[in-house]
Amino acid sequence: MARPQKDGKIMLRWAVTTPVAWRQLNEYGYELKRYTVTKNNRTLPIPTEKTIGIFLPKLLEEWMPLVESNDNAAVMAQSIYGEGFDVEGMDQLSAIINLAEEQEQRFTWGLYAADQDYEVAQMAGLGFVDHEVEPNEKYVYKITSLVPENLMKIKEGGVFIGLQDYEDLPKPLDLAVVFFDGKSMLSWNYAIHNQTYNSYFIERSVDGNNFRILNDLPLTNLNNSDKTDPLRMFYTDSIANGTTYYYRIRGKTPFGELSPVSEVVSGKGEKKLPYVPHITTKYYEDDKTVLLEWEFMEEGNDMITGFELNQSDNVDGIYKAVVKNIPPEARRVRYDSLMPTNYMAITALGKNGSKRTSFPALVQPVDSIPPAKPKGFTGVVDSLGVATLTWDPNTEKDMLGYRVFKGNNKNEEYSQLTVSPHESTTFYDSVSVKNLNSKVYYQLIAVDQRFNMSEPSEILELKKPDFIKPTQPVFKSYKIIEGKVHLTWANSSSDDVIKHELYRKESTSNDWKLVYSVDSKQYTDSSMQSTAQLPTDSLPTAQLPTAQLPTAHWIDENITEGEQYSYTLIAIDDSALESDPAPPLTVIVPKTSLYPPLQGLYGEADREAGTITIRWKAYKEPNASKITIYKGTQGNTINLLKEIPVDTQGIVDGKVKPNNTYEYVFRVVFKDGRVSEISTLEVKY
Repeated sequence: MARPQKDGKIMLRWAVTTPVAWRQLNEYGYELKRYTVTKNNRTLPIPTEKTIGIFLPKLLEEWMPLVESNDNAAVMAQSIYGEGFDVEGMDQLSAIINLAEEQEQRFTWGLYAADQDYEVAQMAGLGFVDHEVEPNEKYVYKITSLVPENLMKIKEGGVFIGLQDYEDLPKPLDLAVVFFDGKSMLSWNYAIHNQTYNSYFIERSVDGNNFRILNDLPLTNLNNSDKTDPLRMFYTDSIANGTTYYYRIRGKTPFGELSPVSEVVSGKGEKKLPYVPHITTKYYEDDKTVLLEWEFMEEGNDMITGFELNQSDNVDGIYKAVVKNIPPEARRVRYDSLMPTNYMAITALGKNGSKRTSFPALVQPVDSIPPAKPKGFTGVVDSLGVATLTWDPNTEKDMLGYRVFKGNNKNEEYSQLTVSPHESTTFYDSVSVKNLNSKVYYQLIAVDQRFNMSEPSEILELKKPDFIKPTQPVFKSYKIIEGKVHLTWANSSSDDVIKHELYRKESTSNDWKLVYSVDSKQYTDSSMQSTAQLPTDSLPTAQLPTAQLPTAHWIDENITEGEQYSYTLIAIDDSALESDPAPPLTVIVPKTSLYPPLQGLYGEADREAGTITIRWKAYKEPNASKITIYKGTQGNTINLLKEIPVDTQGIVDGKVKPNNTYEYVFRVVFKDGRVSEISTLEVKY
């Protein structure tokens, strides 16, 4: 790019588009040539060529004096010569990514520093000021790469310009501000001047005359995501409620020039009341007196000091308070100084200093009958976000047109879309389809030639085309009870979800299979209670933090002991969009069932030999490892007697005493750690 100046010079800037090309050019350099193409408004038959020079970054020692006082010079020097290049303020994951993409970081922040400081750009071999130019000539400047083509092919760049192409810098356009509770949000048209300004300064004043810069560093748009508005830049400022603030902005070019200031916008932040008055009826007592009635939620009485009645002769004019100190409980007021045409509004005065004002109502002593409430209000939003609204025409002869209002939430105060009354019965509106609001709301008001306004139409609710997938459901917990897996999860928080699907995958398979599907209408209090009443003596895991969302519960009974299962969930909305799968939950079902006991136990006491002989049938279950035998006298503790091979079918116990009843307990132990049911035998000796 190039920028001619009034003092007879042309400033040039260039750059490359990839980190690899930048690294090579920092080593081999750029060559700048100038071709004189026209003179005295005539094209030369053969352009005059002039080699301006070869450009490379300055040596490191030449950067050092500037680095101490110029942050942009420090960034550029580090980008070109630094042994390492770290961007501060990142978490561990970002640091790892930064290491992997260090060259791109050097390239990005180096060119950013060059854009912010023209002196730094020149020292980095990315800029030049041509003083040897004539006002009656125009030139083509061509910048070429000196990198050998066998290493890398880099396309040349060029610009055609002369001193007569000088233009004053334009002022930034379309500055707007919206005030909230304790903050303001500025936005302006960034796209229209994005080839001229790469950053901006925000200036603020509290008196409208003395402005100070809010941002020490220029504000730059680094986000090229299609999820953000590509046409505007935004800035949020913290403010004190109740004070009027004035804002303006200046653009900054890559050559270090500052633009003229933009138009000034102003306003003040207020903590808004949750309720808004609405004028409902007008009773004319004579041509000078009217009795106005309004609605205001009774719950809001304790939040306000009272009401004021405001009057203007134009709907968009300046309103002044004509009746003050109306009590909070009042819902009517008499006013006896009417003009031929009046716009009246009721303002609720909050105790904290905030105000909420009703829609203005047209009050005319003569011909004050408003049009009928609009009917047949319908519409549709297409896939491109164009809303087409239609309605039945009013039959009044003095109809002027209609006002269309729009809201993103059903119960908010709607904003007016029509600057002046709309004469047709069809209206087109542009709707953002890439935000989280799945619906948009409209209301319609008819206006006659005396600016009498009808009652608002019924609220028209239109569904937007859905491109936003639902939020993912999340598993909250699971329990394994009696060989069954009890799963509990938090449903998706998206309002338009119609069902959830649960998938399962076995450890031996790579395929997920649908095992359960539940319609959103089936979420009831009883299902949540059944989850809360699960037994607590099971195996809890995966206690995941979730928001207070509706929960669901399901029991998987079709499982095999000892197997591993993974579960995941997806939510599906009414546009058939699927959420991201829930993080998989993996469960290993323990083996808890018992093998059959020993059979055929028989015991015989031999008092002469002083022994007890015990026999049983051969145990034929596979994978059995050993038999454990416990012994004790009746009513006393039972202790381990011995462990014997599983193929043994009897033992002789010689440690017995007369007049005792001995109790024997048998259990088979298997190689996988499981056991059989116990068998018991009592023998009197």
